[in-house]
Amino acid sequence: MAALQARLEKLEQSRNEREEAGWRGLVKTYETMRPRDAAAVFDELDMPVLVRIVDRMREAKAAPVLGAMRPDRARLLTAELARHRSRANDPDGPDNSQDARR
Repeated sequence: MAALQARLEKLEQSRNEREEAGWRGLVKTYETMRPRDAAAVFDELDMPVLVRIVDRMREAKAAPVLGAMRPDRARLLTAELARHRSRANDPDGPDNSQDARR
């Protein structure tokens, strides 16, 4: 049983690493774009996807993009990022509970 548990954990870790690598590639694409061009895409992107991208961007790259976005959209993104980061930093939050990780 312990061997099966270890195997499942290893498979999950591998999947998570592949997923994160995919996000990193996407983030790099947007970080290399001109802020105005990235902002035009971000203004139309689904919020859950946008939050995951911007959360992984370096602040120095994300700031000019947010500055070039429509003000209402940048405001909404900022609020969603704050909620996302708050949940990620709350060890007792619903996304971080022991039950949610199993």
